[in-house]
Amino acid sequence: MCIIVHSFRSGIGLNRGRRHPSEIQAGDSIDFWRVILADKHNGCLILFAGMKVPGVAWLQFKFEQKNHELFLIQIATFRPKGVLGRLYWYMLVPFHFFIFRKMAKALAGKSD
Repeated sequence: MCIIVHSFRSGIGLNRGRRHPSEIQAGDSIDFWRVILADKHNGCLILFAGMKVPGVAWLQFKFEQKNHELFLIQIATFRPKGVLGRLYWYMLVPFHFFIFRKMAKALAGKSD
């Protein structure tokens, strides 16, 4: 189980980049995302969107083992602000499908 603990006092722009070249830590930046939780032991990574969007967005990756197979689970969460936020999300759903699918395959080490 993943637990999110985050303080919204500091913005994404206050701390750019990663502190370690091969280890991901809470507080690191990856593209437009801030690492909220990087739990290697439990196979969970939660990212918070730093880009300007009409709402708040998280992206979660976790590994689950079923029937001796390891699955990468990717969950995108968006909490829209008002009508513009809802329009934004529904207009981009088709693009998100392809973007998130490609991202998951890259993380899993599979090609298209």
